[in-house]
Amino acid sequence: MARAALMLGVRELSTAADVSTNTITRFEKGEELKPRTVAAIRAALDAAGIIFIDQNGNGPGVRLRDRI
Repeated sequence: MARAALMLGVRELSTAADVSTNTITRFEKGEELKPRTVAAIRAALDAAGIIFIDQNGNGPGVRLRDRI
């Protein structure tokens, strides 16, 4: 959801996170990755403007940061 909200392609996110495109695909399929890899992807999404929302009864989610 986060990548779609930012209108980023797999290649763009993989470059920003410094991981392979295959890793992004595996992540989006729900495959288990090393914690440092997940942290790199999350950091790239955060830097691009994503806010991660903790589970609040409806499950975790994401939203775009307000742009000033």
